[in-house]
Amino acid sequence: MESLFVKEITVLGVGNTILTDEGFGVRVVEFLRENYTFPENVQLVDGGTLGVELQHFIIGTQKLLIIDSIDGGAEPGKIFHLRDGEILNHFTQKISAHEIGIQDILTMLEITGKKIPRVELIGVQPYSLDAGIELTPEMKKFLPIFAQKAIEILKSWQST
Repeated sequence: MESLFVKEITVLGVGNTILTDEGFGVRVVEFLRENYTFPENVQLVDGGTLGVELQHFIIGTQKLLIIDSIDGGAEPGKIFHLRDGEILNHFTQKISAHEIGIQDILTMLEITGKKIPRVELIGVQPYSLDAGIELTPEMKKFLPIFAQKAIEILKSWQST
């Protein structure tokens, strides 16, 4: 079912906000809401850990920016920027609920001919996944950096 309210561009922050740095994507979307104004064709979505229910927010969008903490097996603080096919490859190795949901949705959209034409994912290797509702101090430093990265990506999409 396509939503009539989905915008052309979606910025989707995902993650579990009760596991410290796992909630990074959600916290970046909160930061963006508090510090920036967006045009009518852009929606900011706190996807939390919704999983496949996210489809209601993204089916029909033309450009999707996903923001997440990414366990890429790297040193904490490593920044990742994945595009299109690289994203599905990343999510095939993940097991958390929201990541499986994103993989399922992107695959479903591709199979049903509703593939989102442009998808990018930005994220950072977490410092901690311990229980807690606050990001670690090290991860908090990435909030303005990732907000700026998101703005740069959105601006680049205006010319495509």
